[in-house]
Amino acid sequence: MPQISMKVNGETKRGEVEGRTLLVEFLRENLGLTGTHVGCDTSQCGACTVHVDGLQVKACTMFAGEADGAEVVTIEGVAKGEELSVVQQAFQEHHGLQCGFCTPGMIMAAESLLKVNAKPSETEIREHLHGNICRCTGYHNIVKAIMAASGQDVSDLTPAE
Repeated sequence: MPQISMKVNGETKRGEVEGRTLLVEFLRENLGLTGTHVGCDTSQCGACTVHVDGLQVKACTMFAGEADGAEVVTIEGVAKGEELSVVQQAFQEHHGLQCGFCTPGMIMAAESLLKVNAKPSETEIREHLHGNICRCTGYHNIVKAIMAASGQDVSDLTPAE
C-alpha cells in the first residue's frame, strides 16, 4: 500500500492507504479526527468540509492520496487550544446549531468564506452555504452567526418567511 504524508492541523501525519481511500475516511479512521462528518457520501451535504491548502473541499470527493504533501485543516484545527475561533464563538452565541451534525462543515465553510469576503451580505452567505445542508435550523441562526463573526450588526436580522 502507498504511504502518504500530509500536515493536518499543523502536525505531520503519515499513513498507508489504498488508492480508493477517501480523505474523509483517512481523517476519521486513520487519524481519529471524527469532527469531519460523513453525511451523504455523494458530496451533497457538506458535513465533511475541510480545508486543503487553504481551499474549502468536501473530503468525501477527494482521495487521501490526492492530499499527499498537502496542508489540511479540519474542525479540530480551527480552535487555538481551548480558545474557540471567532466563527465557533459566534455559532455558540447565536445558536447556529441544533443537533450539531452539520456544524463542523458549516463552520469550515464559514471560515473559508470570511477569508475571501470579510463582510458578506446575507445573500452572499446563503449562496456560499448552498452546498452545506442543515435539516434542523432553517439556516437563520447560521447566517446570523456568520454575519456576527464578520463584525456586522445582527440585531435587526429577522428570519425569512
